[in-house]
Amino acid sequence: MTTFIINVVAWVVAGTIVGTWRARQSLEGVARMGPCTRLRSFERNGELYVRLFRVRAWKRLVPEAGTWFGGMSKRRLPNVHEGGLQRLAVESLRAEKTHLTTLAVTPVFVLWNDPVPFLANVCFSLVVNVPPIVVTRFNRHRLARLA
Repeated sequence: MTTFIINVVAWVVAGTIVGTWRARQSLEGVARMGPCTRLRSFERNGELYVRLFRVRAWKRLVPEAGTWFGGMSKRRLPNVHEGGLQRLAVESLRAEKTHLTTLAVTPVFVLWNDPVPFLANVCFSLVVNVPPIVVTRFNRHRLARLA
């Protein structure tokens, strides 16, 4: 039970730190593509996510946490004064980077967990982070086609 509590606290702390850090990044800093966030041709303009993950069927079920740490919601298109499609693309990239960073924290949990609880944490991290990454990549491809 103690390990479970430590894991819960560690995930809350890690999520809060990553979420706050990413929300505070400038738009210019967030907009820079990295090797993990660049849109790739094998994704076929987002169709990979439609075929492989059936993203359109469940993407509305993914919670929108963009405003939790002071960011912007991606549930609606920002108006022209807020930056429109370009701002939505940057905020989607911010969300993707946030979930990739949180996913990257997962190996730290091996430090205090036995193999089975560690694997449970890996599964938790995948369930919590992969769906938003799929949705943001799908949406970023759609936005790139519109731009």
